[in-house]
Amino acid sequence: MDNLVERLMTLLDLERLEQNLFRGESRNIVGRRVFGGQVLGQALVAAGRTVETERRPHSLHAYFLRGGDTEAPIIYEVERARDGGSFSTRRVVAVQHGRPIFNLSASFQVDETGLEHQIPLPDVPPPESLETELDYLARHQDQMPPGSRKALEALKPIEIRPVDPEHPMKPKRKDPAIRHAWFRTTGKLPDDPLLHMALLAYASDFRLLGTALLPHGRTVYQGGIQMASLDHAMWFHRPVRMDDWLLYTMESPSASNARGFNLGHIYSRDGVLLASVTQEGLIRPVERARKPEPQEESLPQGG
Repeated sequence: MDNLVERLMTLLDLERLEQNLFRGESRNIVGRRVFGGQVLGQALVAAGRTVETERRPHSLHAYFLRGGDTEAPIIYEVERARDGGSFSTRRVVAVQHGRPIFNLSASFQVDETGLEHQIPLPDVPPPESLETELDYLARHQDQMPPGSRKALEALKPIEIRPVDPEHPMKPKRKDPAIRHAWFRTTGKLPDDPLLHMALLAYASDFRLLGTALLPHGRTVYQGGIQMASLDHAMWFHRPVRMDDWLLYTMESPSASNARGFNLGHIYSRDGVLLASVTQEGLIRPVERARKPEPQEESLPQGG
């Protein structure tokens, strides 16, 4: 197994402190604040470990309240809200330094049969014909701020191949705001459905918020904009493998009031719709930014 993927799996492998209490380590992934995808993945693992193994996640809804401290562990408190005949519901609060930084509601369901349909896979080039985002950005890193260069390290365990990459410092305006990227882990994973779904939640936070910048000719690497995830929701339609190629198709229908709204669909290589994502994030030009309120001082990093 790729060592970086093994480290990522370790990040999601929480320590159980009590029946409904877990501890996860923090890691500097995209900056001085805990990466939002890390908290999403860890919280889903915490919830899943209080549910019978045959019940798999089918949805999650989360709010980012404060930015996490990468130098301190995160405590996950799970409330067993309900266990029904087919569904289980959990509520999770992530705590650091005595204050909640994140909360999540997640629902789990036993496998069932029923009606099926889906929207088709977009017509895009295969991943083998595309350059990795890490290689593309590395060619331009001498033009990027030092902090942005460091953030490139976050891409290593998850291989991303954008269909139409934007120049990190000289992007062109793109409207409508739609983009696609193939992604997968850089190494093989064990057959653990909860792990694959937690890793998908982790990876779903990469690139999604930045989609709202496309019509404005901006990127997350330029600086000049305060960006942070505010809320995030996912629906898991079908089983997923994170070590196979997946296509993430992203769009931003709206940006207003210093917020950007984004939608995503995730497909398997053979065109099966596996998951859908929504996210809204803070997108505030720094030159017009007011002084943050106390609760906004340390919002989590978005990507």
